[in-house]
Amino acid sequence: MKKNIFFYYFFVFLKDFLFFSAVLVPFYTQWGGIDQTKIQLLQSWFMFWLFLLEIPTGVVADYFGRKYSLSLGALIFGLGVFIYSTFPSFEVFLLGEFLAATGAALTSGADVALLYDLLKEKGEENKAQKFFGFSETLRLLAILFSAPLGGIIASKFGLNFPMKFSSLPLFLAAAAILVVKEPKRYSQSESKRYLEIFKEGLNFLVKEKGFRIWVINGVLVSAASYFVVWFYQPLLQKINFPIVYFGLAHSLLSFSQILVSANFAKIEKIVNSPGNYLRGSALVTGLFFILVAFFPRLETVFLFIFFSGGFGLTRMVYLSVYLQKFIPSTQRATIASSISMFRRFFLMLLNPFVGFAATKNLLLALVFLGLLPLLTFLPVFQRAEIGK
Repeated sequence: MKKNIFFYYFFVFLKDFLFFSAVLVPFYTQWGGIDQTKIQLLQSWFMFWLFLLEIPTGVVADYFGRKYSLSLGALIFGLGVFIYSTFPSFEVFLLGEFLAATGAALTSGADVALLYDLLKEKGEENKAQKFFGFSETLRLLAILFSAPLGGIIASKFGLNFPMKFSSLPLFLAAAAILVVKEPKRYSQSESKRYLEIFKEGLNFLVKEKGFRIWVINGVLVSAASYFVVWFYQPLLQKINFPIVYFGLAHSLLSFSQILVSANFAKIEKIVNSPGNYLRGSALVTGLFFILVAFFPRLETVFLFIFFSGGFGLTRMVYLSVYLQKFIPSTQRATIASSISMFRRFFLMLLNPFVGFAATKNLLLALVFLGLLPLLTFLPVFQRAEIGK
């Protein structure tokens, strides 16, 4: 158990030890020569392939084994990242995004399912919140440490080298996860055909109304908070914040997520219930988008990074712990991939619109994004109780 969990955590850390995050927007605009609209179009291309591949790769994880899906995913993602850094061309970027999407789809859902089943095999699934929180903390620590290093690499070698060097930890992650012993799977899952597993995953979302409402709730907030990563750098550029310190800003983003994810249980206790936590985190995420839109100053940008990033980007991880309890083990990777599919599809549609809006009027784009989390206060979401 300890060996399996250790190498799982090692995989999580390496998979997100990526150097390019702190200089991502300068990489595109200065080295790649494209604007915010094309940046978000690339992200839609990425989401498009993730949308198509989420369910098939979830089935692969259920049918062949989660660790093999994770290993292959890290390997392909690493290849895509390396290709991305070879030449400043929109066509090359498209190829890199396709490979990255394939790799990401192979890991999406399978990572959550593998950890939960490792715990369930030893009868410790009641501790899932603790293990999921620590896993998220490790992932964010990887970003926290790698982002400042990415700034140094960019200044020494060029803006494309943080992307190039990021392939190395991904290749190491692909090897590390293979050490994990695959937990036992139910025989009925192994005997089912791909199409049958695929249908059961989708049918679960269609039939379970309460479950579906909370998935939509999670998607709205996580989709808005996704743009914290893409807009804090343009905001810092707008107020003439030196690019050399962008890595520190990204470290703040990671630190805020670590602080929140490491204290899920404590915060939940303070607010008295999971429902209150989910409502409060949605409110905080939306309000700081709107605040920074109207008052784009250094202090508000950092508050935006800390609160909208810290609570918004960790919220789906918190929610997934409760959702996992109501998913049959034999369908876990497939249904988790279904949830990711809906989020990716929404972002695929949202990215071009938000990118174009941001190019024309950044304030308008930020206000629109701030309203998305506030939609979760509509009566249809308030009537649903988590886990019912």
